[in-house]
Amino acid sequence: MNEIIFLVEDSPEGGFITRALDHSIYTDADTITELHANVRDSLVCHFDPAEKPAIIRLHFVRDEVIAA
Repeated sequence: MNEIIFLVEDSPEGGFITRALDHSIYTDADTITELHANVRDSLVCHFDPAEKPAIIRLHFVRDEVIAA
């Protein structure tokens, strides 16, 4: 595996929540910088060094509600 994709959403409490597609990896963070560090750390916990993906793709999903 060369790449892993995470969906990133705004947390109702503030900050971000994220989950990996095709893997049971979840993490959260208050800032983007913290999110990057937490995602990298989660990969160290879930993959052996030889199997760890070389590319991490963050897909930001946002819902916007506007008045009609």
